[in-house]
Amino acid sequence: MARVREFDTEAALEAAMSAFRRRGYEGTSVQDLVDATGIGRGSLYAAFGSKEGLYLAVMDRYREQYAVPLVELLDSGAPARDLIRAVLVGVVDEIVGDGERLSCLIVSATTERLPHDPDVAKRVRATTSSLEDALTELIRKAQASGQVTSAREATDLARFLLTSVHGLRIMGAINPDRSSLTNIAEVALGCLD
Repeated sequence: MARVREFDTEAALEAAMSAFRRRGYEGTSVQDLVDATGIGRGSLYAAFGSKEGLYLAVMDRYREQYAVPLVELLDSGAPARDLIRAVLVGVVDEIVGDGERLSCLIVSATTERLPHDPDVAKRVRATTSSLEDALTELIRKAQASGQVTSAREATDLARFLLTSVHGLRIMGAINPDRSSLTNIAEVALGCLD
C-alpha cells in the first residue's frame, strides 16, 4: 500500500523555491532543502525523486506563479503602453521590495542549468516563449491601432522588452536602486515609439 504524503506539497515547493532563488541549483544542497522545507530527506526523495526532480517541480510552480499571470495580464485588453509600463514597473517594485535579492529562477536556470540539462532547457524555453508570444500579440494589436508607432517587427520589440525584463532583474541584483532601474524601464518603453 502506498504511503500517504504527510506534508503540504505547495508549502514545500514555496520553501524550496526560496532556497533555489537564494543560492541557485548548485549552491543549494539537499540538506539546505531539508532545512528550508522542514521535510525529511527520505520524504523529499519519495515525493520528487531527486534534487533535480524537486527543482523541476519548483520551475513549474514558478511559471504558474509568475509567467502565467503575466501572460493573462498582457491579454487583458488594457492599452498596450499601460500594460508594458505596469510589467516593467512591477519588476522594479519586486526587485526593490525584495530584501533578500532573490534571483529570477528563469535567469538563474538559464545561466546555471540550461546548457547541460534538457528538462530545464525545455521549461525555460516554454516559459520564455509564452511571454514572448503574449508580448508580440499585444504589440501587434497596438501597432494596428496606432498605440505603438514603432515600425519594427512586433516580435523584435517583444524580444527586446523581454530581454529588458531579464536585464532589470540582473541589474537589480547588482544594485536595487529604484531610480536607476526605473530609468532603464523608461528607456525600454521608448522602443515603442
